[in-house]
Amino acid sequence: MTPNAPMVYIVDDDDAVREALGALLESVCLNYRSFTSAEAFLAEADPHMRGCLLLDVRMPGVSGLELQRILQQQGVALQIIIITGHGDVPMAVRALKAGASDFIEKPFNEQDLLDRIQACLKNDDHLWNTRQAQDDAMMRFDTLTPRERAVMELIAEGNHTKKIAVQLDIQDRTVDVHRFNIMHKVGVRTLAELLRLWSIAHQTTQS
Repeated sequence: MTPNAPMVYIVDDDDAVREALGALLESVCLNYRSFTSAEAFLAEADPHMRGCLLLDVRMPGVSGLELQRILQQQGVALQIIIITGHGDVPMAVRALKAGASDFIEKPFNEQDLLDRIQACLKNDDHLWNTRQAQDDAMMRFDTLTPRERAVMELIAEGNHTKKIAVQLDIQDRTVDVHRFNIMHKVGVRTLAELLRLWSIAHQTTQS
């Protein structure tokens, strides 16, 4: 597998459930890893993980809800599908409110679960690409000098050259030079491209 390749992670203390889920994922050629407890998963969790987490909501020790909270604190932004038993729907609702992607009740329909997993993996891919684009844009703007960044911020607010010159107490020509240098440094040719890149760098990404 390639680095940061998406994977399905199973965290469930029930051996039979883990084996059944593993067999189901193998049947459609999805890469997966399974863990017997939240603690075992946390020992290997890191913010670069991608994919979907199938998480039993009720486990001894660290519960599914507690694991979800810890992962958020650690910056592990996996898509989470909560697996619930009878009577655990209120807990699943709490998990959804806390950021889980979906939940499914036991016993579940295999195709239904696979459809939900594929939806989560698709969303993970979209979010990953968005984060990569944002990181790239932010790195480009990090090359600006403090004065260039001040000019860029005023450009992004929609200010024209003369207004920027007045606010920064510089000549109109100096503003134009700064704008030219900014566009050259971040690798764009037009003002529209510059503003689009700035928007990407400063957008809020939902996990």
